[in-house]
Amino acid sequence: MTGMAEPILISIAAALAAKSVQSVYDFVKTKFANRKEAKAALEAAEGRPEDSIEVKRLATHLELAELDDPKFAENLRQLWTSANQTGVGGTVINNSMSGTSQGPVIQIGQMGGGITQPGA
Repeated sequence: MTGMAEPILISIAAALAAKSVQSVYDFVKTKFANRKEAKAALEAAEGRPEDSIEVKRLATHLELAELDDPKFAENLRQLWTSANQTGVGGTVINNSMSGTSQGPVIQIGQMGGGITQPGA
């Protein structure tokens, strides 16, 4: 195990915390069902931002599970890749925002035209 989990595992952990990819969440939850500390890390990360200690701890548990079970590692990464594809010729856009916003947050992949804020 390295000092810090791979960036892909941190991204997966952040998605698990947000429950944004149900198939990956269910797969990991099943794997962690009999792993007390890993299951607790999954639960503690729920709703936490990507840069939180809870998400980093969850990424570490993912890394340990991958080291322990290469088939789990292969399946996890295949699920993650599948979840992030839009199809042949499609564009994959991954947006994330963490922290506090003092105004509206708009995340856009491609846009023609402009955005006008009412009252501005």
